[in-house]
Amino acid sequence: MKTGQEIISDAIFMRIGAAADRIQMDSYVVGGFVRDQLLGRPCKDIDVVCIGSGIALAEEVAKEFDLPDHAVSVFKNFGTAMLKVDDWELEFVGARKESYQRDSRKPLVMEGSLEDDQNRRDFTINAMAVQLNQSNWGHLLDPFNGIADLKSKIIRTPLEPGVTFSDDPLRMMRAVRFASQLGFDIFPETFEALQREKDRLEIISFERISEELNKLILCSKPSYGFLLLDACGILPLIFPEFVKLKGVDTEEGKGHKDNFYHTLQVLDNIADNTNDLWWRWAAILHDIAKPQTKRFVKGKGWTFHGHEEMGARQVPTIFKRLKLPLNEKMKLVQKLVRLHLRPIALSKEEITHSALRRLLFEAGDELEALMTLCRADITSKNGEKVKRYLRNFDLVEEKLKEVEASDSIRNFQPVITGEMIMHVFDIGPGKEIGLIKIAVREAILEGKIRNDFESGWDLMIHEGKSLGLSPMISKEDFLNTIS
Repeated sequence: MKTGQEIISDAIFMRIGAAADRIQMDSYVVGGFVRDQLLGRPCKDIDVVCIGSGIALAEEVAKEFDLPDHAVSVFKNFGTAMLKVDDWELEFVGARKESYQRDSRKPLVMEGSLEDDQNRRDFTINAMAVQLNQSNWGHLLDPFNGIADLKSKIIRTPLEPGVTFSDDPLRMMRAVRFASQLGFDIFPETFEALQREKDRLEIISFERISEELNKLILCSKPSYGFLLLDACGILPLIFPEFVKLKGVDTEEGKGHKDNFYHTLQVLDNIADNTNDLWWRWAAILHDIAKPQTKRFVKGKGWTFHGHEEMGARQVPTIFKRLKLPLNEKMKLVQKLVRLHLRPIALSKEEITHSALRRLLFEAGDELEALMTLCRADITSKNGEKVKRYLRNFDLVEEKLKEVEASDSIRNFQPVITGEMIMHVFDIGPGKEIGLIKIAVREAILEGKIRNDFESGWDLMIHEGKSLGLSPMISKEDFLNTIS
């Protein structure tokens, strides 16, 4: 492990220390930066605690680097200041101690010593500090044996864990998240406190809970974090829909796979291939409606018909409750959930150009995400079965590329528009417009006509007449009006 001086070997720390010495203020780099340096993990976020005003120290550091006054972002309510130097993110705060009331998440904050500040830290591995002042340059302070816990790969609270978690219940989510990110175990007494104090999370906003949950989902093996959340009883409180996937029913000697553990495997699989948070959310939610759609059919077994459509309809509700964005990110997840069976079905049957065109049209720009999800969805203890399915997916992807190259169908827009239909038949908006547009679109997707003006015009006229409409302008005259 590195020494304190090795932790702060970069020149930026010497200059922060020089600024602190000028205003006679003891200062220390603390928390995550120290932890990550000892673990050999990259980190560009520096938290500096000083005995005095963090804002005053930030302003002095800005002078040290000849930065303008507006370079310092001040948050007076929290007594903190932030500063960016090259690619370093610096945050300054005065040492403090906190006390809590049982029914409130907001602490009473008072100025304190470095010892007070370390006592209020969440975990021993985040409570280490290295002094920046020249008089004690590089002195490492580790009052709770955080280095030993790093070596033992343990998440442990510096004080009695029930007090730590009751004071700030979000630390329970952080305990699981750090364990998942670092591949650490949670110390038994700390884990028991998670189980005891889990109901305290009800005073934490879902925005903050989901922020921690998203960080967990972005871990290299996110299933570990979900299993910890489930084991300590937090998962049913924050994500009950997921917990309902657990369990296996048996009828006539036939069972189905446990969709909870299957989903975790799919999540780990997709995590091996993408760091996109929303692709990973699609993996989490792809089978979310299986409990509601589960049916046993005699002589056949268990079915989950329509779970993809029902699941897609549940996505907005889940995102809204978890305070996740209800924008294009949610719509991406919804589309992937809705379509996740389509490529799998294509891989099992003879592939028609019509089916490929429809998949290209419906997936659009999300085709890569969809195929990544579908590959992740192949989970089986039978390695040969997995290889066979993956080979079939290779074939589907090759055919998709061929159809896309010849038909340019992805995100296509039929050449026959609603405005054109209204002009030709001299009618206003109405259901006839939609019926004709659908007929033209379906004919293109089925390969019956090409997506060009000549083919589209003839079908438009035919469909219009079938609806009792008569063209009020010839093809030639129409072309003249738009030329």
